[in-house]
Amino acid sequence: MQDQAAVSPWWEPGKYLDRKPFLRARSGLTRAVRDWFAAADFAEVETAILQRSPGNETHLHAPKTELLGADGERRTLFLRTSPEFACKKLLAAGEARIFEFARVFRDRERGRLHLPEFTMLEWYRAGEPYEAVIADCVALIGLAARTTGIGAFAYRSRSADPLVSPQMLTVSDAFDRYAGIDLLATIIGGAGDRAALARAADSKVRVVDDDTWSDIFSKVLVEHIEPRLGEGRLTVLHEYPAPEAALARTKAGDPRVAERFEVYACGVELANGFGELTDAAEQRLRFTAEMDEKQRRYGERYPLDDDFLAAVARMPEASGVALGFDRLVMLATGASSVDQVVWTPPASEAS
Repeated sequence: MQDQAAVSPWWEPGKYLDRKPFLRARSGLTRAVRDWFAAADFAEVETAILQRSPGNETHLHAPKTELLGADGERRTLFLRTSPEFACKKLLAAGEARIFEFARVFRDRERGRLHLPEFTMLEWYRAGEPYEAVIADCVALIGLAARTTGIGAFAYRSRSADPLVSPQMLTVSDAFDRYAGIDLLATIIGGAGDRAALARAADSKVRVVDDDTWSDIFSKVLVEHIEPRLGEGRLTVLHEYPAPEAALARTKAGDPRVAERFEVYACGVELANGFGELTDAAEQRLRFTAEMDEKQRRYGERYPLDDDFLAAVARMPEASGVALGFDRLVMLATGASSVDQVVWTPPASEAS
């Protein structure tokens, strides 16, 4: 029989007491963020967790379940990896400014910065450029620091002042500065030249035959770029290469890059945003390519959400962003891992 004294679950009063200040601060931050959005005339929405398609990115993995209908038939559904599909349908319906504290789920993710179930703060502005949501990110991260009074964020020997103007850095400049790679020279039109990037990165990272252009890009980003971002102040990494556009539109006048950005503090990615793609045919092509690659790598694929693609075709021009709220709370409270700032840590972490 298992020794119950050795289990030490998170709800044991002494253990919980250590986390309580972080959780009280989380409540205060949640209120402050809601007040900020209300003052900016955003509507708070609540979208469905169960989805026909959880997202169509190669390396995102979603928990799967079955729903038994009134007719007795079983339908396969997924726990969403993001509220993005549902929120964009609301934009197509006519909403102009929306935000959501969304519970999202991802398989194959666990660590100091990763949870299988976490809170994503996501918001959209119809008719506004993606520079607007970049400004939102900077303002909200500063709000978090002011609310807790932390002064500076710190994580693993790195620090960043979230109240000073951020560093604006293009992805191509980051690759040149920190890895000595001319990234744009490896992109032809909107496609990545795998052989060219492999040659450029050969002395920087381990490149194997099975690596795609995106694999090599990610290896360089993780090993050489991300650890250098958000040192001293926030970094806004923008103009992602077109092969990594995801759901973003390409930049007018330069098909090699997309209107995609990420925000970093202390080497930690906090937010990922887009100038939203409204070309449904292009989005379908991207999703299909991603699912083909998922099938090749992992032996599975997720269905495409045709209802979402129909909504994309009717969406207004918009910008949107997803921010990892647990990570923001962690940095703003001085916690050392996301487990300390969530009310109920995963059951697997009870012992």
